[in-house]
Amino acid sequence: MAEIPVRLGNFAGDDIDLTSAEAGPKGTTTLSARRLPLADARYQTRVLESLDLSHAPSDGRFEKAVETSGLAPLRPSKLEIFQINVGKLCNMTCRHCHVDSGPDRIEENMDKETINACLRALDKTEAHTVDITGGAPELNPHFAYLVEECVKRGKHIIDRCNLTVLLLPRFRELPQWLAQRKVELVCSLPHYRRRNTDAQRGKGTFERSIEALKRLNRVGYGSGDPDRRLTLMTNPVGAYLSGSQASMEREWKEHLSTKHGVRFDRLITINNMPISRFLEWLEESGNLQSYMELLVNSFNPATVPGLMCRNTLSVSWDGKVYDCDFNQMLELESVASDGKRPTVYDFDPAGFANRDIVTARHCFGCTAGAGSSCGGAIEGD
Repeated sequence: MAEIPVRLGNFAGDDIDLTSAEAGPKGTTTLSARRLPLADARYQTRVLESLDLSHAPSDGRFEKAVETSGLAPLRPSKLEIFQINVGKLCNMTCRHCHVDSGPDRIEENMDKETINACLRALDKTEAHTVDITGGAPELNPHFAYLVEECVKRGKHIIDRCNLTVLLLPRFRELPQWLAQRKVELVCSLPHYRRRNTDAQRGKGTFERSIEALKRLNRVGYGSGDPDRRLTLMTNPVGAYLSGSQASMEREWKEHLSTKHGVRFDRLITINNMPISRFLEWLEESGNLQSYMELLVNSFNPATVPGLMCRNTLSVSWDGKVYDCDFNQMLELESVASDGKRPTVYDFDPAGFANRDIVTARHCFGCTAGAGSSCGGAIEGD
C-alpha cells in the first residue's frame, strides 16, 4: 500500500474538515489556539515548582524521593523502545490531553527527512519496539512509510490510536492494512461507560469508539492473536490515581463484551500527568495542590526500576530526543554524557546510554501507586 494521503484544511472528495465535529469530538480547544500561558512548557514547569510541598515526603523533590529506591541518580537501563511522536495534529481535542494536540496543530508534524533520521538512529540501537504516537499519528502523511520501514526491520510496532480517527473516510481500509503488518494498536478509551468517556473527550466519543473497535474486531484484532493485539488504555477522569489494572481489565472485558459485543486483549492504566490541558483542569477545578500532594504521598519506590524513561528513547516531531514522552511535552531534552543535547541527526547510542535521566516534579505521576508508564502500571497487583 502506498503512503496514506493527508490533505490539511477543507478536504475534497471523501474527506472532511478536521476542525469539524463530524471529523471527531471536540471536548475543548487547544491551549495554543487560546494563547494561554500554559501553552508554554517552561511556564508549566514553573507552576509545578512553585507549589509548596515542603510538608510532603522528600520535601516534594523527586530526586530526593528516588534516593529511597537506591537508584539515585536515575540512570538508563538497556534501550528497548524507540518512541516517535510524529506530530500534534489530531482530529480531537480532549480535556486531559498532555500533548495539547488538536486540528489546529498543523505545523508540528514530522517531515520525511526527520523520519529517515529516526530510522537511521533506530538502526544504531537494539530496540525491539517502535512506538508511534502523536496527536493522531495516522494523520502524519508519512505514517504508512514509517510503518513499512519498521516492518522491514523486523520491529514490533505500536500505533497509539484515538479510535475515532479510524472513522474518517480516508482510513476505511486502515484497520486491515495495520493487521496485515502485525501492528499492535494501543487505543485510548477513558471508560467503558458513555458518560465518563464523553465527559473527558467530548460528546459522541464513546459511540464512535465502539464503532471503531468493532471494525478492528472484524479484521481480527482483540481475538487473542499476538499478531493482531488490541490494547485499550485508560486514565482517570478526575484528580485521583488509576485503579487496579488487573481487576479493571476483567471488569472492562465483561462489560464491553456483554453490552457492546466488543473484544480486546488487554487493558493498561495510566495516571494523569499534571501537565498541559490536565494541568489547566487541575488549576480551574482547584485540585492542583491536592493532586500533587496525592502524587507525592503515593510515591512507590518499587516502581522506579520499571520507569519507562529507563528503557525508552522519545523523539519529538522536530527530531529532538527526550527521556520520555512527558519530558518531551515539557521540552526537557535529554542530556548525553558529554553534556550535549542529542537529536536523531547526531544520535550516539553510547553517549545516550551513559546519561543521567532528566527529572522534575511531574515525574511523581509515574511513581504514584502502582506506577504509570506508556505500558501501563509498573508494579503488579
